[in-house]
Amino acid sequence: MVQKRNLLIGLLRLAMAVTLLYCVYWQISDRLAHNVFRPAEYFSYFTITSCIISGVVLLVAGFCVLRGKSEGKWLTVARLTMAASMVIVGVIYNLLLAGAAPDPRDIGYDWPVVPNLIMHTYMPIIIFLEWALTNTAFRLKLNQALWVLIYPLTWLGFSLVRGSITDWWPYWFIDPQYGIGTVIQWIATISAFFIVLALALTPLQRTLANLYRPRQ
Repeated sequence: MVQKRNLLIGLLRLAMAVTLLYCVYWQISDRLAHNVFRPAEYFSYFTITSCIISGVVLLVAGFCVLRGKSEGKWLTVARLTMAASMVIVGVIYNLLLAGAAPDPRDIGYDWPVVPNLIMHTYMPIIIFLEWALTNTAFRLKLNQALWVLIYPLTWLGFSLVRGSITDWWPYWFIDPQYGIGTVIQWIATISAFFIVLALALTPLQRTLANLYRPRQ
């Protein structure tokens, strides 16, 4: 019973990882084909870095389960970070960014629809459910869940420094032209959302894991 369930979890994680990484490849190859690929900008989007890192984390977590190894604290922190990050990706994109005007340099070019939907809508939901419903995670304490802030704050710091040098911003809500107060407000709001997610996802995973503990 346990072995079959772990096999299913492991294969599911590998499938999720391959799907995410293939979507990134799909977008890159399509933009290359239309001569609109700007790598320094493409890899600066929070969605892209989150999908790539999530893919890598899921690969590691998948092989960990398939090899029968216990998930350690830092792998659990990484999985929690990616679960929270992908939920943020889904919420922010669908509330604030979907339908936004394209970059003037991309006029006439349309992003491939399928990978865009997978990365911004479907995978955030699936990754959230995978985190909540599996019980292979290390039991984190609530204060340990705050480690999830390292990744988004690092990305934010990089984006602000890069933007101040190049005057290019991956998202309008961190662009100072809309006002420093607006930028600070959005940063504070999204950071608070990360904290709430981390503090909610940790006991949620623990509770559901205890409810659905497989028989030996």
